[in-house]
Amino acid sequence: MANVTGANVTDDRAQQADHRDHHVPETDEEVRRDLAAIDEVIARGRFKPDWASLQQHRTPQWFEDAKFGIFIHWGVYSVPSFGSEWYSRNMYIQGSKEFEHHVKTYGPQKEFGYKDFIPMFKAEKFDPNAWADLFEEAGVRYVVPVAEHHDGFQMYKSRLSHWNAAEMGPHRDVLGELSKAFNERGLVNGASSHRVEHWFFMGHGKEFDSDIHEPLKRGDFYWPSMPEPDHMDQHSKPVPTREYLEDWLLRCCEIVDNYHPKVLYFDWWILHEAVQLYLKKFAAYYYNRADEWGEEVTICYKQDSFMFGTATPDVERGQLAETKPYHWQTDTAIALNSWGYTENNQYRPAAEILQDFVDIVSKNGNLLLNVGPKPDGTIGDEDRAVLTAIGLWLKTNGEAIYGAKPWKRFGEGPTQIIEGQFSDSVKKNFTSRDVRYTINGSNLYAIAMRPAADGVYRFERLKEGDAEHNADFHGLIDHVDVLGVVDHVEWTRDETALEVHVPVSAITGDEPVVFRVVVA
Repeated sequence: MANVTGANVTDDRAQQADHRDHHVPETDEEVRRDLAAIDEVIARGRFKPDWASLQQHRTPQWFEDAKFGIFIHWGVYSVPSFGSEWYSRNMYIQGSKEFEHHVKTYGPQKEFGYKDFIPMFKAEKFDPNAWADLFEEAGVRYVVPVAEHHDGFQMYKSRLSHWNAAEMGPHRDVLGELSKAFNERGLVNGASSHRVEHWFFMGHGKEFDSDIHEPLKRGDFYWPSMPEPDHMDQHSKPVPTREYLEDWLLRCCEIVDNYHPKVLYFDWWILHEAVQLYLKKFAAYYYNRADEWGEEVTICYKQDSFMFGTATPDVERGQLAETKPYHWQTDTAIALNSWGYTENNQYRPAAEILQDFVDIVSKNGNLLLNVGPKPDGTIGDEDRAVLTAIGLWLKTNGEAIYGAKPWKRFGEGPTQIIEGQFSDSVKKNFTSRDVRYTINGSNLYAIAMRPAADGVYRFERLKEGDAEHNADFHGLIDHVDVLGVVDHVEWTRDETALEVHVPVSAITGDEPVVFRVVVA
């Protein structure tokens, strides 16, 4: 699917008006041609659009070894910097805090709608190389920018709609520039699409006198703005139309063809029954394209949007209570209240994120950690501080993380993990008795979630004993190191625990402490 070359435009608002009233990016004939091209790729590939065929797909080894990725929510919603990245929806809900804030700050929605933020989204300080340098320093292995959020503004050059960052706002192919910068540093490039939720995301704007009104047609920014379902589940109505879902499929395939992402992330509403046919077709297309290009890719999904074993399951803002035999991912954000930048973001400290990271890795998972850049294209001091701290910790302790495998027991300790999504705001209060285990090569790693006040660390899973005494570890220990602190630390082992003594002054901060148990 070829790229479009946008005209040089000096007046974004004039261009918006022209596109809203007159422009349809593709004719019906062009749509049929592009859909036929998708069918041709599927026909000649080994993956077909059914779950049995898609179960041939295997999670890439690079993904399992990577452990740490960055998610990026950055778009037009960063301009108002209020509430959350759902501003485009909420500003049209009468009585909401976003509605009231919008009227007070910008005026009535019929005079200043969401589209009018686009000329304000200039990204004048956006430097993809600076972002890539920061992520590399943070120890990140893959990066997943949001290519299109629910608001429908594409952060990449597209020929399916002119409402994109290459032709409006920044006038830059953001996804393309980032992908190039990541690849130059050996970071794996990904992308996410939240487009399917756009079906209803702007629908409240039709409930009063706003700038969202009929007629709307394919390619318009606000199209289709349908009524929001009471229950956003797989059976909700109104059902997305064939025209809309074909457009969704074309947009997803355009991202694949033009940017070759190795990870493709979808938000939740792809689980809708009307989407499933197109979802399977997309997965077959993506996996076949990867075969053609000699690349290993994966799709990350939430809930049960995909048949188990056909893609990588993801837990949004949550964790799992036990180790899983399959690989999985958590996506969460440095800010608790929003994925995008707002002026009142509530940031989590690096030590807490590292504790969750260690827990996730011990249970066979990856962490996809989100940052929300400011509208000018800079990453805020709070985000940078967290990423810098994580990078420093990984430089010392990365051998217990990158390429590590779960041990036969993920850990021990008094703190219980609440399983499931949207639990990252629950403060866990880990102690030094909370321990997580990983293995890498010939070494076993015991990771205390926080430093012990008295310098004494006990690992009950590593106690002396044999099978008759229900010991978990029967191996011989040669020595124990504390990564980045001291080699050959003092230790004892009996039928109750492996006990390690570390000078209190040797460990500072609240980050997890990693012990390398070297087996004889």
